[in-house]
Amino acid sequence: MDCLFNSCDTYYKRPFGALPAGQTLHLALTIPENLGYVDPHLVLQKEGPGDQPVYYRMQFDGQTPGLNHFSVDVRVEDVGLYFYYFDLYTDFRRIFRGKMGEGVLSWQDGERWQLTVYDPDFETPDCVKGGVFYQIFPDRFCEAVENKHMPFSDRIYRADKHAEPFWQPNETGGHLNHDYFGGDLKGIQLKLPYLHQLGVTYIYLNPIFEAHSNHRYNTANYLNVDPLLGSNKDFEELCQAAARFGIRIILDGVFSHTGSDSLYFNKEGRYGSGGAYRDPNSPYRPWYDFSPQYNGGYRSWWGFDTLPEVNEEDPSYVAFITGKGGVIDTWLRRGAAGFRLDVADELPDAFIEKIRAAVKRAGPDKLLIGEVWEDATTKYGFGHRRTYLLGKGLDSVMNYPFKNAVLDFVCGKPAEDAADEILSICEHYPAPALHTALNFLSTHDTERALTVIADEPANGRGREWQSGRSVTGEAYEEGLVLLKMAYAIIFTLPGVPCVYYGDEIGMQGYRDPFNRAFYLWDSHEERLRPVIAQLAELRKTCDAFREGDIRVLRAEGGILHFQRIGEYEVAEIIANRTDHMIVEQLSSGKFTEVNPMGFTITVEEIGHNPNHSYYDYQ
Repeated sequence: MDCLFNSCDTYYKRPFGALPAGQTLHLALTIPENLGYVDPHLVLQKEGPGDQPVYYRMQFDGQTPGLNHFSVDVRVEDVGLYFYYFDLYTDFRRIFRGKMGEGVLSWQDGERWQLTVYDPDFETPDCVKGGVFYQIFPDRFCEAVENKHMPFSDRIYRADKHAEPFWQPNETGGHLNHDYFGGDLKGIQLKLPYLHQLGVTYIYLNPIFEAHSNHRYNTANYLNVDPLLGSNKDFEELCQAAARFGIRIILDGVFSHTGSDSLYFNKEGRYGSGGAYRDPNSPYRPWYDFSPQYNGGYRSWWGFDTLPEVNEEDPSYVAFITGKGGVIDTWLRRGAAGFRLDVADELPDAFIEKIRAAVKRAGPDKLLIGEVWEDATTKYGFGHRRTYLLGKGLDSVMNYPFKNAVLDFVCGKPAEDAADEILSICEHYPAPALHTALNFLSTHDTERALTVIADEPANGRGREWQSGRSVTGEAYEEGLVLLKMAYAIIFTLPGVPCVYYGDEIGMQGYRDPFNRAFYLWDSHEERLRPVIAQLAELRKTCDAFREGDIRVLRAEGGILHFQRIGEYEVAEIIANRTDHMIVEQLSSGKFTEVNPMGFTITVEEIGHNPNHSYYDYQ
């Protein structure tokens, strides 16, 4: 059947994707004559208590051979989530969403299209767009001062940087999260030239605040750098040195819980006689919920008694984090360029909005990213849809859906499924958020990308099975080829790519702690680094990758072909996951060959851009 509607085609829907409130939405249908008489209506419903579907009759726009054309214009005033479909008003036929936004005729209920309507004043930092992030797990990147003194007696120093991180939990006599390889801020500063050469413009640091575990997600003191990493002055000097290379620093903000071993809770007594656990009159007592209904007598994050949850609505806690002179102010004043919020979907929207206000007090160029693992516009929590991506909260989020789609594709998933998942996010996210979303293949919370591609899935098998695993030989070689392809896709999709430290030298590992090994500075794997550097340079010089539109030209089996369309240039990306060479036609009419398990990126000018010329990369 001819196309009835396609939300990814601007003939049928303008503008593409999410809509600023107060703007007019144009929708069109092409209905085959052989369907007989129809009287199409748009059925649009805002999600919310008491909101009812609204029917808009579509006007007849004339005919072309075999097709009747209809359209409707609707001005949408209120911020929120809307869902729509089309009712043909004859024979109970309706049009619902199919793959990649295409309309499907049905006599039964189906999937509705989503329309995200966001605050028209929503803006995100321009300096992020076109850039490249690099994520560093601070203890495992680079040690400037070797064999350093451990600042606390319960830390175990690992001098052998090739050793596997301890993986046995304390309950069985091991030292999970208590072993330290000595990475520090001065070490990061030493490697700034390396990161600059790689094309990095932002560093995202996992937590650096004082804490008593190597991951530092159990904050002990929000206002001081962990002494093993260095001092507050060292952080300021790192930011200043990074700025000279055009690199900014983003910090991890862990504001949903603290450590039990902290200045604020102090269950273990490391910080004297005060703290909420030991002193009912402590100024920090209102931050926590104490009750016999909880195991251990207090509410904790996911039941871990070492991570007492904070009450993010307590005025004194909110003021401590977001008030003038508070935690956000302090670190931005020291040189940070923004924050990534840990478990953002577990923070109340009102608290996130206050954090945003604190971040933006330091300037509109400061960034606020949230950890959300799903589609952030449809996330449900605290009894309602979350609103943090509608313009008053986060700038954007970590883009797990893109990670999953790209890795699934290079591992064998049909291109049409991957394209559908990618286009769904592109349709749902407000443009300011889409173009600052953090796109990655690995993180400290996920398996290394090369492990996902080249090794077998853990499938629930524990750390003992995962320990020591590493693919070599043919599996490694093929995995590295596919990893290049995956990074080529991630670097050219809407959003900002992020390289997890060590991915560029083919580091492997299942989930923590195996994905958190020390960076192998003596590695001889040099094949991926120049690819990433070239992709980073391309992003910097080609305007299509900053805020360009996306259009999928072909998604079939092992072939993914899409465009990014900027003001001055059009880029076409073709990924060929098959085992044979293909010849693909570009939108310009030219033909290009793509090698087996290879990719091409072609950029052509569509307007005058003095900074760029024709580019073709395989």
